[in-house]
Amino acid sequence: MKRILPALALCCALLLSGCTSLLERTYTSVEPHTEHTVSGSDTSTIKADTYSELVNAILFFVSQGMEEGVVQLTGYEGDVEADLNQACLEVAKDDPLGAYAVDFIKNDYTRVLTTYEATITISYRRTQEQINSLVNVTGSSAIREEVGQALAAFQPELALRVGYFTEEMADLDSLIRQAYYDDPASALGMPLWEINLYPDTGNQRIVEILLIYPESAELLAHKKEDLLSTVEQMVLPLHPSQHTSAERLSLLFQLLPDAVHTSGTGSTAWDAILGDGADSEGLALAFQLLCDEMDIGSTLIEGTLNGQPHFWNQLTDNGGTHYVDLTRSTDGTTWSAEDLIALGYVWAGSEEIE
Repeated sequence: MKRILPALALCCALLLSGCTSLLERTYTSVEPHTEHTVSGSDTSTIKADTYSELVNAILFFVSQGMEEGVVQLTGYEGDVEADLNQACLEVAKDDPLGAYAVDFIKNDYTRVLTTYEATITISYRRTQEQINSLVNVTGSSAIREEVGQALAAFQPELALRVGYFTEEMADLDSLIRQAYYDDPASALGMPLWEINLYPDTGNQRIVEILLIYPESAELLAHKKEDLLSTVEQMVLPLHPSQHTSAERLSLLFQLLPDAVHTSGTGSTAWDAILGDGADSEGLALAFQLLCDEMDIGSTLIEGTLNGQPHFWNQLTDNGGTHYVDLTRSTDGTTWSAEDLIALGYVWAGSEEIE
């Protein structure tokens, strides 16, 4: 199962951290440890007495990236030919690792008295590096964290082995968007993404995320470095650690008029601070980045303004609920939730505010 998703198609009225509670499900994945009886010191030959041991032997070959392995069946009571074909199919189609990594598996066997010796030949569509790079995760927060790390490094792909998978495609889309906005310095253009699930059904899945960025990874890394360096140079003379939370916020508002460019169409903090100016998304990311640097509690909010996609920020440690929208003001003006609703703002949870 796969989906290719353009970023702009996902713009909707939601508080980026607001749907976290719906996705914060943590699970424990318990997998049985199977002892493989090897023949001598040769790990390419495994003894199996039952069908389950036969399946586990083939899975072991796949996990090691082996192109060929031998399974010795002694005193096997099942239909060897039928079980070999079924085991190869089960590993290649139904097991998450096999569905992700294997192109096809074929087998051949010979019989000597009561012993069958089956040669398993495996063709892969993934490299050993890709197989070794699989990350085991449990829970939506772990998925979001791993996606965030991939986005921060501008990686083109990420594959996660999810121990207990209950997410819908929409959940995964939302997690990717949240991970993007979690790191304003790395949010240098929403990538396109494709999600593939292996296998198509089941509680244990491998989630593959392919990412296409608007610019090369080298250029994005350079822009991120420049952005972080510039923000650090802005903030360092203010000595934020020596001030209270209220004082830090006051210093930030004094800094803002010269720090950001509000007339522009860019959608990143880089556009707002180093470029030719940004829209509400870029300005909200720039404000969030500056808040993070100055240790000021702030949350990026995605919603709508008069029916159009819009971004702004919520101050979270200023005594009550206050909002900042740099498209309206950079002079320190804040608004209450009721103020924003009256002005035509809508976001997740705003309908509950009287």
